[in-house]
Amino acid sequence: METVGAYEAKTHLPKLLERVSKGERITITKHGVPVAVLHPPEFQRRTEPKKIISALRDFRNQHSLNGLSLREMIEEGRR
Repeated sequence: METVGAYEAKTHLPKLLERVSKGERITITKHGVPVAVLHPPEFQRRTEPKKIISALRDFRNQHSLNGLSLREMIEEGRR
């Protein structure tokens, strides 16, 4: 992990961000004391679309509109 001073980090931020986007970790120091670390974000795993669709169907099956139609709910919201 490379160390960069705060002034240099401010001056060359676009270049540092490019390096970080490629996977590098960079420590920023102020008067030789580490104050921040630039690193790429942790990527969240995407949920499979089949699981999302299944969860939506389960939700829909567990909740009832009690005889109301979508049109009636839209009209009710406009009043």
